[in-house]
Amino acid sequence: MKLCVTAQGNNLDAPIDPNFGRCRYFLFVDADTLQFEAVENPNVQASGGAGTNSGQLIANRNVDALLTGDVGPNASRVLTSAGVNVVTQITGTVREAVAAYITGAS
Repeated sequence: MKLCVTAQGNNLDAPIDPNFGRCRYFLFVDADTLQFEAVENPNVQASGGAGTNSGQLIANRNVDALLTGDVGPNASRVLTSAGVNVVTQITGTVREAVAAYITGAS
């Protein structure tokens, strides 16, 4: 299962970034192996459309679920129409969020 987690840093021990569209990093994590790719968010300084553009970036990566603090309505539409399970109100570290998702706690 491929997850995307919004993060304030580029590793599994980074805190969750609560802002989807303008998060610092997207961590694409293989839930089975915990192998990951950290991608700097190109929309972090966008003057508009950050959520929608970030949503399209995630949708293009064919992830199963997004773990984040909050997602706006426009980004949510892009993600759900691409079949991405959006899970909000996530806190802690990326590693903790992934573990909670895998065990069904989030």
